[in-house]
Amino acid sequence: MNTMTTVNAPRSDREDGRLAYSIQETARMLGVCNKSIRRLILRGLIRPSRALRHLLIPKAELDRFLRDTQ
Repeated sequence: MNTMTTVNAPRSDREDGRLAYSIQETARMLGVCNKSIRRLILRGLIRPSRALRHLLIPKAELDRFLRDTQ
């Protein structure tokens, strides 16, 4: 019998392997409110994916936004 135990190390949302995040998740990661993310989208500073019913912010787009607004 294998008694190997695994330790669940905490991972940040950015390192969980996901490709896109909801507006609420993006707001939580950036420490702002949902309305601020929606304003950034309206201003064209963040480009969400509109392929699905709900807007999703691709991880690559979030990385670009953070890099370009340093």
